[in-house]
Amino acid sequence: MQRIVNFFKEVGREMRKVSWPKRKELTNYTVTVLITVIFFSLFFAVIDLGISELIRLIP
Repeated sequence: MQRIVNFFKEVGREMRKVSWPKRKELTNYTVTVLITVIFFSLFFAVIDLGISELIRLIP
């Protein structure tokens, strides 16, 4: 039981050392991720649509 308690104490100590992003940085990261996800979703949707149309052309 003492090992578990020590583990969580150490986790707490390490979490205080973490450099957390500021609100503006976090917002920028979130917007970047969302734009990237939207871009790739549209990209793969267009590719999928194109391949589907090519397959339909094959008799």
